[in-house]
Amino acid sequence: MIIHVVKPGDTIVSISEYYKIPVDRLILENEITNPDNLAVGQTIIIVQPETLYVVQAGDTLESIAKQHGTTPMELLRNNPYLSDREILYIGESIVISYQSNKTRTIATSGYTFSYIDKSVLVKTLPFLTYLTIFNYRATSEGEIITIAEDADVIQLAKTYGVAPMMFVSTITEEGTIIREVTQNILNKSSVQDRLIDNILQMIKAKGYYGVNMYIEDITPDNINSIVEYIKKASAIFRSEGYRVLITTTPIMNIQGPIVSFEKLDYSRLSEYVDGILFASYDWARFYSYPSSIFPVNVLRQLLAYVTSIIPQDLLFLGITTLGYDWTLPYVPGATEATAIANNNAIQIAADNNIPIQFNEAAQSPFFYYMDSNGIHHLVWFNDARSFEARAGLVAEYDLQGLSLWTIMRFDTQMWFIINTQYYIQKLSF
Repeated sequence: MIIHVVKPGDTIVSISEYYKIPVDRLILENEITNPDNLAVGQTIIIVQPETLYVVQAGDTLESIAKQHGTTPMELLRNNPYLSDREILYIGESIVISYQSNKTRTIATSGYTFSYIDKSVLVKTLPFLTYLTIFNYRATSEGEIITIAEDADVIQLAKTYGVAPMMFVSTITEEGTIIREVTQNILNKSSVQDRLIDNILQMIKAKGYYGVNMYIEDITPDNINSIVEYIKKASAIFRSEGYRVLITTTPIMNIQGPIVSFEKLDYSRLSEYVDGILFASYDWARFYSYPSSIFPVNVLRQLLAYVTSIIPQDLLFLGITTLGYDWTLPYVPGATEATAIANNNAIQIAADNNIPIQFNEAAQSPFFYYMDSNGIHHLVWFNDARSFEARAGLVAEYDLQGLSLWTIMRFDTQMWFIINTQYYIQKLSF
């Protein structure tokens, strides 16, 4: 795999001719939305197909997969655009396999809301092991509030061999964590018992594979209570045959451009769960200092620490497809950033004829621009180099896999990187 960084004078045609890959395939595989006006510094992934197949009359994904000794899911991963279609077109070329040296199988978990666009969901499911559905909020009395109907999403996940996981947190629909509710749950055994029973009944009624519990704000003062709660809940869920995952966000210390994390004894949680998902994106909140979303150099520090105290095969590294656009000058507590999709960030750079820069330590692209009102902006986002660096940490630290926040948009380059580096684990259920 080659990641081509667009240089001054590059065009989609010149890149196509240099690498001997058709223009339409470059655009398709990278989901390039600005092919006639590439931004300097934009990334394009170059992977030569190992085997191409020309569709014949009567072919189906199943018949083609059988003919080539592969699976329909692998064909969909290699050709995600096929998920949007009900038919194959005679004469079109599809990729059976790419030239790659992947040897490792990883698990992937994607977070979604139940109202996800179904076309996005079916395009993403072939890449997933777990689908964590963000749809349930715990109350201070141990009851569960259901945000929306999720039966169709659960069933669709199972159709694609993906394990649906019930996500339970105290987070509101607006994204606010109600810490008073969390404290009440941790401090009252009767509330814990009621909540655990309600979760169990919901898992059974909905047909979930297990539960993913969000554990926020772990501190030295409350870790004992959290461990006891997880121990109790896990014993009940596992006795019923359900898998237990937890999601937690490392406590970050942000002093201007300097980012570090607080070391806690996460090993005590690992005794009772099947996986710990370290979300590495929560601190890049709307009012934070303009910076890359969890720089790779800080991620390395985090992983070096947690892998020294937790079995590596329990750990998931969290990554996100979002970028952020800040207005300048930055005023702490007042300057609000806007979440932005990576392709939208690239489009802004291209439209304003601004070269995209790259921070090597953070492994993240960024650029400055001025809008039509004369206001200055700073944008940090992710590109193919960002995804390659973060996905590569899974093999480097021998982790269980990756956790994606969120899959509400399909990021073609991210999945292209993951698909050419790893096989995706599918569970039996």
